[in-house]
Amino acid sequence: MFLQNFGSNLLNVMIGLGIILGVLIIGYFVFSSLTRFDDRKEITGGNTAAGLYMGSKLLGLCIIVAMVSYSSHSWLQMIIWSLIGMAILCLVYLIFDWITPQFKVCEEIAKGNMAVAQLLRSIIIGVSIVVGTFLM
Repeated sequence: MFLQNFGSNLLNVMIGLGIILGVLIIGYFVFSSLTRFDDRKEITGGNTAAGLYMGSKLLGLCIIVAMVSYSSHSWLQMIIWSLIGMAILCLVYLIFDWITPQFKVCEEIAKGNMAVAQLLRSIIIGVSIVVGTFLM
């Protein structure tokens, strides 16, 4: 029985990996376009806060994709709901930046402020779990 389904299961895993990689690549570029600094430059320059922040956004996206993949009945549904989840994470960033006028998120991350990065990590992961359950 295992060998009978092995080919189709392997194909499903490969398609799923392709989708998650595509969503993560798109997510990286979308998230980078929202920040007012060069993410790649900050991360390669050793800015831990920038790395933590981008990693959190990508982890949050993975959480959403995982939950969506569990409940989707087609690859297209999975892609659509993953993109909606990405849009929601972008909206969360914009709202958080708007409701904290005493500091600007991008400026603090660019300065390497780990406290802001840790706070955002918690918010992003928490929101991702909640959004993922809504999309299930």
